[in-house]
Amino acid sequence: MLPVRGRDGRAARAVRILGTRIAWTPVGDGEFFCPGCGGDRNYQRLTGRRRLTLLGVPVLPRGATGPVVECAACGHHFGTEVLDHPTTRRFAAMLRDAVHTVALAVLAAGGTGSRTALETAAATVRAAGFADCTEDRLAALVEALAADTGRYFEQPCGAGLTIELHESLDPLAPHLAPAGREALLLQAARIALADGPYTPAERDALATVGAALTICSDDVTRLLAAARTPS
Repeated sequence: MLPVRGRDGRAARAVRILGTRIAWTPVGDGEFFCPGCGGDRNYQRLTGRRRLTLLGVPVLPRGATGPVVECAACGHHFGTEVLDHPTTRRFAAMLRDAVHTVALAVLAAGGTGSRTALETAAATVRAAGFADCTEDRLAALVEALAADTGRYFEQPCGAGLTIELHESLDPLAPHLAPAGREALLLQAARIALADGPYTPAERDALATVGAALTICSDDVTRLLAAARTPS
């Protein structure tokens, strides 16, 4: 192989002589969803300081860098925004709680007098992860929440309903694909339809669910109509 000559050769030699090295310092740790591994992993949060090196020896500080998140499994570095994504376990818990809250909201809007609606709601909540959910427990919860006017609501579109749903759905919605958000609204619609056509109160509650899931009003209308059509 011929030796590198000219400007490129001088640049290559300069890179070997002068360089930059980063000294990383751990400042925290935890568990996150690693986009490189595609699963839950441990991580270290690192801050770094750059140093100019001469022949591989650090000689001059060049300022701070980071922070970054380092995966303990694959060793890759990511921006700290990856910590905003819930772990798989956390996401499953958020989805389970959202289904439970939505089911309660629909039942409260439609009343708990229909055994069919209670059975549909309980089956939906059990499928989401609350294996011990029963119709009687849901009915008791709706009655308790309706009596607690400080946390729940007396009117179908009251501020209490909006607060309850947004507390549950706002953290979840950004991590759901559009199809996932629509599926959650359709589950709520099927609970409302279990005992007959939508009541005005149920429509209001479902519209609130759709808004909390960041589904536009036209799509909410389309999905509520689709839920009425037998598959």
